[in-house]
Amino acid sequence: MLKIPYEVIIEKIKEKTKLSEQEIVQEIQERMNQLSGLISKEGAAHILANELGIKLSAPEGRILINALYAGMRAGEVLGKVTKKFDIREFQSGERKGKVGSFIIADETGTIRVTCWHEQTKEMEPLKENDIVSIVDGNVRENRGALEIHLNEHTKLVQNPEGKTVGVIKKQQEAIRKAIKEVVENQDNLELLGTIVQVYDIKFFERCPVCRKRIKEQESGFQCPVHGLIKPEYSYVMNVYLDDGSGNIRVVFFGNQIQQLLKKTDEDILIYRAAPEAFEKVKTDLLGEMIKVTGRSTKNEMFGKVEFVANTVVTNINPEEEIMRLQSELEENKI
Repeated sequence: MLKIPYEVIIEKIKEKTKLSEQEIVQEIQERMNQLSGLISKEGAAHILANELGIKLSAPEGRILINALYAGMRAGEVLGKVTKKFDIREFQSGERKGKVGSFIIADETGTIRVTCWHEQTKEMEPLKENDIVSIVDGNVRENRGALEIHLNEHTKLVQNPEGKTVGVIKKQQEAIRKAIKEVVENQDNLELLGTIVQVYDIKFFERCPVCRKRIKEQESGFQCPVHGLIKPEYSYVMNVYLDDGSGNIRVVFFGNQIQQLLKKTDEDILIYRAAPEAFEKVKTDLLGEMIKVTGRSTKNEMFGKVEFVANTVVTNINPEEEIMRLQSELEENKI
């Protein structure tokens, strides 16, 4: 399903009708009321667009990275390769395969491109700073981030003649915030605080191909896409971080847990079979000051804002952090 952003739907309706934004929002609210709140505002916006005969299809031609959304089958995405990852082999039941990925950027943002099986041959010659044209790729969402996945119809061209990418948008520095200032759905935040509570690591099975979580069926572990497979294990871990202004639950996944604990994947998987060995690690973490960057989200089950970590920095020097904050305050003085 196309996950077209709410704001994009409103803009499309404004383009095709004489309705003002306020009128459109009122129409959407009416449809939500008619369905007694059983539909989201995005769903109600889809209904309104359909009633008005407005097709919410993906645009043709080149699409900038910041205009992509989940479920889209993109026309052409043009970007410069900024990072390339190793191609790895996997086995799913009797089948063997390969998967590889690389990051591209344009004037508006960055996105990961994933290649499967024979498509990995197309990414082998790519180098950093090459320009690539990707036509007819599938845009998917993975842990809140968008990715382009190649399919049998996708065309990937290395350094297409006559095509260029403008000045690459640099990744903005994360914005430091006090925990009490954090609200839901904020990206690229930085928090500095002390670990005051540590929870056990939770292990779960996932497909070694698409890396989505799977559960055991009667016939064994089965991925809806890749069939009967031998699972690999990933893990998630929560801590509470306190900075004096408040505290917040911080969620760490595989790579971030490795950064936090300064351990390899093999080291951490030992705790799956011997959870008691993790008790000392939990105790040692208490009182440690860390810095995390990531995004805030709302835990719907508990109705509270929490933080999902993207990067973790340990061995914090408090004096350096104080000097940095003082410097920032001086720069922001009017």
